[in-house]
Amino acid sequence: MSRVVNIQEAKTHLSKLLRDVEGGADVRIARDGRVIARLVRVEPAGKRKWGIFAGQVTFDPDAFEPPDDPSDWEGELDP
Repeated sequence: MSRVVNIQEAKTHLSKLLRDVEGGADVRIARDGRVIARLVRVEPAGKRKWGIFAGQVTFDPDAFEPPDDPSDWEGELDP
């Protein structure tokens, strides 16, 4: 069921309109008799899948080990 309401009615009865939308109603908002917006129910996002890049991303296991020569960590970086 599609229902068209004017802006003033939408402002006055927004909470009720949102409950109707949650229940599956199709609500459209009009200005001067012309539909300019539609209230739609937002479906909850699905559960995120962790490890989506498992096996695709690799790094050197020694990348986080300190260097053999600690002086490599001291001083300023080259520009």
